[in-house]
Amino acid sequence: MNRQPKYRQVADALRREINDSTYAPGARLPSESELSKRFDASRNTVRAGLNLLVSEGLISSSQGLGYEVRSHEVFELNASRFENLTFPQNGDAYSTDVTAAGRRPHQTFRVEVQPAPAEVAERLKVAEGSTTVLRHCHRYVDDVPWSTQATYYPGWLVEEAPRLSEPGDIAEGTTRYLAAHGIEQIGYFDEIATRMPTPEEARLLDIGPGVPVLLWTRTGYSAEKPIRCTITTFRGDLNRMNYEIGDLSARNETA
Repeated sequence: MNRQPKYRQVADALRREINDSTYAPGARLPSESELSKRFDASRNTVRAGLNLLVSEGLISSSQGLGYEVRSHEVFELNASRFENLTFPQNGDAYSTDVTAAGRRPHQTFRVEVQPAPAEVAERLKVAEGSTTVLRHCHRYVDDVPWSTQATYYPGWLVEEAPRLSEPGDIAEGTTRYLAAHGIEQIGYFDEIATRMPTPEEARLLDIGPGVPVLLWTRTGYSAEKPIRCTITTFRGDLNRMNYEIGDLSARNETA
């Protein structure tokens, strides 16, 4: 005998059918009335089961349109190659990677002078509240919100590379621009975390209930000191990140 509450039985059955593609991405689920008959349950019970799937990010609901299986066309980012100048790319790494995947990149910018937040100041080894230039990108893949990226540059670096404070894109990418000015990023330290989005993040990235964000913080270093701190916030349901470390020749071997 199934001891699970009835609404969970409803959710479990529908979840299995979503996972086995009985209901494919973009498909509309049966109405609450139809599901009530199928599961011999009240509409309130069915609605509770559906709301559980909404909270898990599996389905979305629209007033008057019912419930629809969410589409998840995942973009895979190779974090080892991102901004690595030893790999061939034309201009900005994001645009290059998205285009190479056969997808269409689009981004908007804003540039601000800001006091360094505590967590950024610690990574850049500057005083909290000291001057930084923030370059903020709102990025899309095929017109779907993909990420926001906030990069902080210390004030001393902007004096040596003034284009960092200018609005708009730097066509060749900031890492290449700095390298051309003798400020070469020779290493980086990555931190990866997940959490639920803030209301502002949910708005910017069009995130539905139950979907977390992936936070990728990369601190870049020259030979002498940190030169930037980049905090990228991804939609957790549309992104996968990988790294290449060491000799991977065996990965491409056929059995």
